[in-house]
Amino acid sequence: MAIKVNTGEPNGPNILPREMVKTLQQSIPQSALVETNTLYKGKRFTTADHRETIAINGWDFCPVDIMDEDGAVMIPVKGGKHFSEMSVGKNMLNYDSMLVLTHFKGHAMGGFGGSMKNIAIGCADGPIGKKMIHAAPDNEDYSKWLMGEPFQENMVESAKATIDHFGAKIVYINVLRNMSIDCDSAGTNAAAPTVRDLGILASTDLLAIEQASIDMVYALPEAEAHDLRERIESRKGLRQLSYMKELQMGNDNYKLITV
Repeated sequence: MAIKVNTGEPNGPNILPREMVKTLQQSIPQSALVETNTLYKGKRFTTADHRETIAINGWDFCPVDIMDEDGAVMIPVKGGKHFSEMSVGKNMLNYDSMLVLTHFKGHAMGGFGGSMKNIAIGCADGPIGKKMIHAAPDNEDYSKWLMGEPFQENMVESAKATIDHFGAKIVYINVLRNMSIDCDSAGTNAAAPTVRDLGILASTDLLAIEQASIDMVYALPEAEAHDLRERIESRKGLRQLSYMKELQMGNDNYKLITV
């Protein structure tokens, strides 16, 4: 089993607690944490730097597979209007199943980053797949990367490729804690969270878990939720949900069951 995490930039203050992830991973036989290198030139751009970051952030308690370390492979995007295939880390094909373990939070370009973003960006390889999703030109001017609804739709189609690949053998966990408006890729520059911790959601339905996570945030008092809602809406982040529904990637009519 591949456990898809976001390893985050070094010493990020909001990443998932190491012991939480370790306890879960050690309860799953034949599992490994999996990630891919980044498109932006941070401390996970090269495999060597990424390995250092993994050690700094404490993820080295088990095998960590940087899935694009040895290259990439194209897999189909069924029913997409932007892509017919997506480039993912080649090592993803070595796994029978995937657990998407996600720190739910804001995101600079996506508005929010849940399980969908975790696999959409996180399974795409750095040099090819991520560049396809961001429609990034050959320069480091991030302002020229794709934004708004077109970017949200690209992410959804990339995620669909991974979901279709694993079929019924994929499950999602969203951890709603330390929800900054920034992704863990912002590292120590991430804004401090302004919303309370809301708990942990799990589902076999991607759209259901994303919709439930958004609904829990939006149910908070306006003064508390304002910053995160503004981040989501200014980036057209809710298009993630509507486009997943259009592509029949889950059911937004869910029931919350407290365990």
